[in-house]
Amino acid sequence: MKIEQKLNEMGMSLPPAPAPVAAYVPGVLIDNYIYVSGQLPFEGGELKTRGKIGAEVTVEEGMRLAKVAALNCLAVVKGLIGDLDRIEKIIKVTGYVASSPGFNDQPKVINGASEFLAELLGEAGKHARAAVGVNELPLNSPVEVEMIVKVR
Repeated sequence: MKIEQKLNEMGMSLPPAPAPVAAYVPGVLIDNYIYVSGQLPFEGGELKTRGKIGAEVTVEEGMRLAKVAALNCLAVVKGLIGDLDRIEKIIKVTGYVASSPGFNDQPKVINGASEFLAELLGEAGKHARAAVGVNELPLNSPVEVEMIVKVR
């Protein structure tokens, strides 16, 4: 099954690749690897949820936002190679979680991205990962996700 078709069956659609919010490019293709810059959970072109997980934002909402950020990463991949069906493997995901003091469930939050990628891509979506708690993220975003993707 085509990846974008499966996305549609999951009730989702691929957005346009988000524009950078600073001086960088959204992703770089080197040989057969795409290094996707950190993506925020923009929905419809805007960051609808702001704040720290464990204070203004719940873990469950953080998981949903990590999924949205991973979807935005895939939009960057499509922008670089034109077809998500060229994805061979998600190699690594790094998730950053804006954490309130004492919050230590960062892995659970980033599971939102990891579980989504595994559901969408099967074995090709299973990846190495880091889930990092941080004090602040750009634009007061609760999460940011970056990834390395091998393509055909």
